[in-house]
Amino acid sequence: MIELIILDVDGTMTSGKITYSNSGDELKSFCVKDGLAIASWLRLGKKAAIITGRESKIVEKRAKELGIEHFYQKVKQKNKKADELLKELNLSWENVAAIGDDLNDYPMLKRASISFIPNNGYEYLKDKVDVVLNSNGGEGAVREMIEYILKKEGLYEEFLNLWEAN
Repeated sequence: MIELIILDVDGTMTSGKITYSNSGDELKSFCVKDGLAIASWLRLGKKAAIITGRESKIVEKRAKELGIEHFYQKVKQKNKKADELLKELNLSWENVAAIGDDLNDYPMLKRASISFIPNNGYEYLKDKVDVVLNSNGGEGAVREMIEYILKKEGLYEEFLNLWEAN
């Protein structure tokens, strides 16, 4: 059973584009549908982690906003950081689903129980992951991943009930 989702940011939670303002501020856009799915995943008692190679106050703000407790930036070897987290959480890679879009994600993706790549992810990885999503990064790919897992594990109705009961 999947207990932890590990999320890359640029190219999965966002489109992968990095925009700078004239004053040098970094801008990113996140998909609210992804956010709702992540928040729902957490409400179901599951765990989520962000492991990203870059550093961004915007991503830190988004992680806090969604209630993601496990948040790591400037990580060069994502699979090693994930190993540390799994040990801390007393989980194994069998309990992990991961999403990434490029070569720096591959060592982590190949260890996850189930791995995902957005439709616009790096072509080379598409035959190396378990699921190529229909959605692009930053356009609902994380939502699609979470719904895929919930359906596969028989939790989709519980997911829907989080919102229908209100």
